[in-house]
Amino acid sequence: MKFVDEAVISVAAGNGGNGSASFRREKFIQYGGPDGGDGGRGGSVFLVGDSGLNTLVDFRHIRKYKAQNGQGGSGSRMTGRSGEDIMVRVPLGTIVIENETGERIGEVTEHEQQLLVAQGGRGGLGNVHFKSSTNRAPRRTVPGSPGEAHELHLELKVLADVGLLGFPNAGKSTLISTVSAATPKVADYPFTTLYPNLGVVRIDFERSFVIADIPGLIEGAAEGTGLGIQFLKHLQRTRLLLHLVDLAPLALDVSPVEQVRQLELEMQKFDPGLMDKPRWLVFSKADLLPAGEAKERAEEVVAELGWDKPWMLISSVTRSGTEELMQQVSAELELLVDEEASAAVMPETAEFPEEPFET
Repeated sequence: MKFVDEAVISVAAGNGGNGSASFRREKFIQYGGPDGGDGGRGGSVFLVGDSGLNTLVDFRHIRKYKAQNGQGGSGSRMTGRSGEDIMVRVPLGTIVIENETGERIGEVTEHEQQLLVAQGGRGGLGNVHFKSSTNRAPRRTVPGSPGEAHELHLELKVLADVGLLGFPNAGKSTLISTVSAATPKVADYPFTTLYPNLGVVRIDFERSFVIADIPGLIEGAAEGTGLGIQFLKHLQRTRLLLHLVDLAPLALDVSPVEQVRQLELEMQKFDPGLMDKPRWLVFSKADLLPAGEAKERAEEVVAELGWDKPWMLISSVTRSGTEELMQQVSAELELLVDEEASAAVMPETAEFPEEPFET
């Protein structure tokens, strides 16, 4: 299925039903009086998170969503039926923006989470509400209010614990296909990955995490060169970045050190916050070089970069180092989750006056 991460849709809630102007008419009752019921409310439009979806492609075919109108009231103080709500299912990570004003309405990040995007109109009032001692036969009613209507811009940022980044043909797709059940396109030429691939890495029965293969980035990506900015945004939601570096690149004019520095520059341009994320260097395709030479070259790159963070040497083809890498990634994610949970809990503090109270 082709990955689609942006779409524009129109949503319209239902109008509220009109109030009724009715009078009670029954045999042997001389003065029945007003008994017009209220109108029903209009249906609303909700976006609902669905963990089974990973693309917005459905919205390329169906762009308009209209909820039911509420029914008008009737005699005997009967309220009209309310319009049915519409539940539009979207993938997790969907950000909703009002297309005309640019206002951010919200985002859907949890399964079955509901986000109201168009409120249904209120039902009108029947004439029974307007009777009084001086007006015993009111004909006044209140019509139902119109439902909200919006044109929405939907933007999907994939939700993954780990993001793979690197130059085209750095071995990202091969790695994700090795450590998970994902089946991305793998070939020996650049830009084989044209959209993000998600895979679940299962360490054991209780531990697993989601890894995202981001299409290859090149110099100028932050300005839109290549696949560029279209997919840089997907790295913003990840907890840990694995920066894959090809030790034997096809383009000999771009050394491993230059690859790292160029992508760091693009990340800095796009979002300086990306540079604050935990990021490990992963030297790939170690099988293409003699064992001693591969390790020696990796150490030279680390030394030239002045890299003081974790780094590993792997080969996805022979699976050398991949299991150890995933074990270490899983352990790091557990630490990051614990840190996030600790940061979310604010310690209780008591405030005391600087001077004692006078008694």
